[in-house]
Amino acid sequence: MRDGSYKYSLFHRSDFSAFWALFTDNLVNLMVLAGVCQFVFQMPAEIVYGRIVPGAGVAILAGIIVYVALAKRAAAQHGRDVTALPYGISTPVMFVYLFGVIGPIYWATNDPLIAWQVGIGAGFMGGIVAALGALIGPWLKRVTPRAGMLGTLCGIALVFIGTVPLATVFENPYVGFASMIIILWGLVGRFRLPYNIPAGLLALIVGTLVALALGTSTISVDGIGFYPPLPYFGDLIAGIQYLFVNPELFLVLVPVQIYNFIETMNNVESAESAGDHYPVATCQITDGVGTMIGAVFGSPFPTTAYIGHPAYKRMGAHAGYIIGVGTVIPLAAIFGLLAFLNNLIPVAAAAPVLVFVALSLITNTAHSVKTEHMAAVTIAMMPHVSAFLMVKWGSLIGALGAVGVAGVPQLGDDALTAALLQQGAHFSGHLSLSQGAILTGLIWGAIVASVIDGNFRNAGGFALAAAAMASIGVIHGASLHWPELGGVSGGYLIAAAFLFIYPLFHKDDDLLNNNAVVDEVSPQAAE
Repeated sequence: MRDGSYKYSLFHRSDFSAFWALFTDNLVNLMVLAGVCQFVFQMPAEIVYGRIVPGAGVAILAGIIVYVALAKRAAAQHGRDVTALPYGISTPVMFVYLFGVIGPIYWATNDPLIAWQVGIGAGFMGGIVAALGALIGPWLKRVTPRAGMLGTLCGIALVFIGTVPLATVFENPYVGFASMIIILWGLVGRFRLPYNIPAGLLALIVGTLVALALGTSTISVDGIGFYPPLPYFGDLIAGIQYLFVNPELFLVLVPVQIYNFIETMNNVESAESAGDHYPVATCQITDGVGTMIGAVFGSPFPTTAYIGHPAYKRMGAHAGYIIGVGTVIPLAAIFGLLAFLNNLIPVAAAAPVLVFVALSLITNTAHSVKTEHMAAVTIAMMPHVSAFLMVKWGSLIGALGAVGVAGVPQLGDDALTAALLQQGAHFSGHLSLSQGAILTGLIWGAIVASVIDGNFRNAGGFALAAAAMASIGVIHGASLHWPELGGVSGGYLIAAAFLFIYPLFHKDDDLLNNNAVVDEVSPQAAE
């Protein structure tokens, strides 16, 4: 394919099906953030649909332009078809910004305008941090075993992208099952549907029709209008000034943006495991700059290369599917159609698409790492289970207070923690694991994979890095702080000492793992 006859086509018929999957993914995120901002933080529709949503549309468009260009370049370099990286609002980081930045400001000031201003200020500053990840991203990618990077993504996919949407299917089974069986048939099983209609589109149509028949969806034109994206420099500056007056917010902002550029690196590795190679530094800069552009135009929420490239690769998509999303989402945002779709499409109809993305990522990981490294993948997933438990335990406490239960203790209360332990719920341990879960999963996956390969120095290096991060609260801590030696950081130091020192005093034969395979599975070799 390198004789000059190859020409990459941006559009392929498979892009149509992939478009509906990625469109649904972005749509669900926009529906969630719009609903929380409007009904929890009491932001007027003029801010939500007039500023935040159009700003998010601009950010998505800006990033997709770059990712289409990267796909064209990768195809030309390798002389074969590639799938462009999916892109959109980062789901985990979106929730952190909602409830870790915007929410506290709203609850402290009771002013939704200030909360929005601080949100876009945080988004802009966070974009700078995310872009700076390009300075260390390529080096970090070289020293981190694939099992660590993909394993921590599998943890996110399992609990947040797969389990939570699956629960919504069972909350609304008539709608959810009607949509789910179509997704399983057309996307998981890859069987043909009538007239070759894309499974994602048919699932949305059928689920919505069932919801309309049951009266759980409505057709409403409220919110439809013209909302041109405009720069909000004055509001942005006001938000940044508020951040510097209240620097404790950076304790939320910096760790979560470190998470964001690590997530981008992991997603690029996920694409590479599926056979498509992209420059990690360029992708991290793109995500950071896209976030900054979105903030200028009114969106507080960071953008990123999405989890799920292997799913779209499996569909046979090229770049047309992200071009479609980069066209439809901004147009829908500008003309207020997202408010219309928010009322029309039930979450249970869209949720099965996210379940498919989770299934594809985990399945692709199992095929792209050597069998011995599945232990590393598994341990990398575990901190995300703890993160999931912490979110749901917090929701339970909030729900008890909302229904008027008097004297409900807060999570972390000593008496409640002791009572939970008596019931077999290890709150303190899960809390520690949940804080910085993506980094914790990556680190433990890397340590285990390196030990399996007999690369003890690499494993010890990750243990030392974990000790340093734990000592300042990047992982296993509620916030950043001055370095201090605690139980967790001390434990990492003990592990690092063993990994560095023990091999020096032992026979080489005793350190030989006869089951280890030196090289990672190569996507090129599998082709």
